[in-house]
Amino acid sequence: MPILHWLTREEDTRATRRVPYRLLQEEPSLSYGDPDFPNMLIQGDNLEALKALLPFYAGQVKCIYIDPPYNTRSAFQHYDDNLEHTQWLAMMWPRLELLRDLLAEDGSIWVSIDDNEAHYLKVIMDEVFGRKNFVANVVWQKRIGPDSRTVLGAAHDYITVFAKNADSFKASANKIPLREDQVAEFRNPDDDPRGPWTSSSNFSAQGYRKNQMYRIVTPGGAEYYPPEGRCWVTIESEYFRLLSEGRMWFGRDGRGMPRKKTYLYERDGQVT
Repeated sequence: MPILHWLTREEDTRATRRVPYRLLQEEPSLSYGDPDFPNMLIQGDNLEALKALLPFYAGQVKCIYIDPPYNTRSAFQHYDDNLEHTQWLAMMWPRLELLRDLLAEDGSIWVSIDDNEAHYLKVIMDEVFGRKNFVANVVWQKRIGPDSRTVLGAAHDYITVFAKNADSFKASANKIPLREDQVAEFRNPDDDPRGPWTSSSNFSAQGYRKNQMYRIVTPGGAEYYPPEGRCWVTIESEYFRLLSEGRMWFGRDGRGMPRKKTYLYERDGQVT
């Protein structure tokens, strides 16, 4: 796996070991509510705070969201965002390591970032969390109008998402239950013993793949080839497997465009 090199990399990748463990001290005058409630607001250097939390919460945190400096070369009121690139990487690496150690096996970390450091962040997170644990790069629109300050305005920022363990994260993902109108789309016009089902609009996909360009003959005798500029969604052997299992639909007369069934029992919800 490619790794990112910078001027102080060797020192920065060992920085976590040098961070001392510190005790968290409660400030009663700023406390509120049930003293046994687990929520906390911590004031101090976040690197030292993360190290202080490690003995209590290592491997237990389900979700982490951070909004680090974007290194945009502009000063903000509460911190200086004008960091050299090496300094930015030196700041991020040990914090990402500690955050990784806090995550539960099915936990995830979400990092807000923009174009200035997004690609470098992805590379170092590949190394810290493992490339296979990358989940997605969420793109969100931050501007709807033109930016007169530049030739080509940047309208989007990102949230880079990694899991502690991609398989565990996927297995524990909460799905949104289907709405009533979505459930109503599932019917059973052919009395399929597997219950209500719905089908995609067609059995084709965009593009050309030679082994997905075969002829389909429907039960009613109609012949179909992929529409122009498209191919079937599976290879021929997979199509025959679906056909033998009764998972293909050709309309009530058996002559319609091939469509694949999706059963209601297979849809326990939808991912976000």
